[in-house]
Amino acid sequence: MTDEVVLKVGHRGLLTATLMLTVVIETLDITIANVAIPAMQGSLSATQDQIAWVLTSYVVAIAIVTPLTGALTARFGRRRLFATIITGFTLTSMACGAAGSLFEIVLCRFLQGAFGAAMAPLTQALMLDLYAPRDRARMMGVFGIAVMIGPVLGPMIGSYLTDALSWRTVFYVNVPFGILTVLGVLAYLPQTKRTPQGKFDMFGFTLLALAIGALQLMLDRGETRDWFSSTEITTDLIIAGLCFYLFIVHLLTVRKPFLNPVMFRDRNVAAGLTLILVFGATTLTTMALMPPFLARLRGYPTLDVGLAMMPRGIGTTLAMFAASKLINRVDARALVIFGMGCVALSLWGMAGFNLNIGVTQILWTGVAQGFGLGLVFVTLSVATFATLAPALRADATALFALLRSLGGSFGTAVVMSVLANATQASHARLASYVTPYNRGLQNAGASRLWNLASPGGLAAVNHEVATQAGLIAFLNDFRMMACVCLLAMPLALLLRPGGGQTEA
Repeated sequence: MTDEVVLKVGHRGLLTATLMLTVVIETLDITIANVAIPAMQGSLSATQDQIAWVLTSYVVAIAIVTPLTGALTARFGRRRLFATIITGFTLTSMACGAAGSLFEIVLCRFLQGAFGAAMAPLTQALMLDLYAPRDRARMMGVFGIAVMIGPVLGPMIGSYLTDALSWRTVFYVNVPFGILTVLGVLAYLPQTKRTPQGKFDMFGFTLLALAIGALQLMLDRGETRDWFSSTEITTDLIIAGLCFYLFIVHLLTVRKPFLNPVMFRDRNVAAGLTLILVFGATTLTTMALMPPFLARLRGYPTLDVGLAMMPRGIGTTLAMFAASKLINRVDARALVIFGMGCVALSLWGMAGFNLNIGVTQILWTGVAQGFGLGLVFVTLSVATFATLAPALRADATALFALLRSLGGSFGTAVVMSVLANATQASHARLASYVTPYNRGLQNAGASRLWNLASPGGLAAVNHEVATQAGLIAFLNDFRMMACVCLLAMPLALLLRPGGGQTEA
């Protein structure tokens, strides 16, 4: 397929840097507030359940508003829309920092997420238009690094700012970068023509928003509500299923739905959206397991946890260079399968961790996992849109970002639930061996450390049992995710042969 004319801009490098900074800011805010939650809870006199809405409101808003990216781009034009959402994101960040009550900060976080929702998909669509096909793999690698670096840096930056200054600074830190990105967009991004498409399909959007919002709430709050034993979670599932079904019917029957169904006729788009959902559910989930493993079982402080996650960034950077050289020469399906294999290999290595793991084990598994994640993400980011008409890219990149996020939420909810249940089961099983008749507890060394006749000894042995039970649960999760990655590999065959290749 002969590709369209590349978007002409005066300072492509500076515009690219501006776009990448925008993505980092938006993804950073997904995790930067996490470590400040205890300080917020005390300052705002909120319960644990109430303060959790600071995180939930942001994620739900992103999920609901992301599908609007294409419609908003058509109605307002890229430059105007980009400048508006970055300005809104910056102002609501300031409002979060200045909030004086729980209601105010939850509302401001929801608005912050709503403004930030279009940043990543709009940036991805712009990057595809800014660069010729031969350069897209390299630039999607840069985009992938920006997407992945935010969640890694967030806890480190948030912890430092909260300890050194105040929880409010985790929101104020967005302000100078927000101003820089707005100025960069206004200076370097040309305005595109607005193409209003008549009356907006409000009914279709409402159905999809309700479905996504209910699903995200279910995934986000399910573990704390004991899943389907809770009326709230069951209601969320019913609403999500019913509204999604009605949305599909509406999409296929109405004349002008707000999402153009024509894009799904492109085999690479349909396959790419399926794969990115599975990618989020299988590979991005692994990034949620390592931080609690290091913090809970190895006692790493937040800053050290962030540093231990950095090898993934090294692997992703290596994958960027590899993908830029290979994607126009090697079948995209082979690259995706190889990338998933790298992730599976790293997870199998992590399944062999113990409480005395060294830097070498953390390093090689992190680099291998980052390389696999980067290779799969870059390949899908190019192959999914390789044959899609430019006019449909904003809608398609929005769905791409949405499904990646929902996949990650689903996978994280599953592994964390499995982790909690497995920890309890392992604790009960190990505790059954803690008796005065256990010969292992009768030798001199063990009896001094774990004296079952004293409260201190019982506390010590319970701590050891809890630690070992947690280790078993984490290792089982790593092993389970490795198997899921292996089982997901054949899905890459859904892509067209040579799906990452486009003609210059």
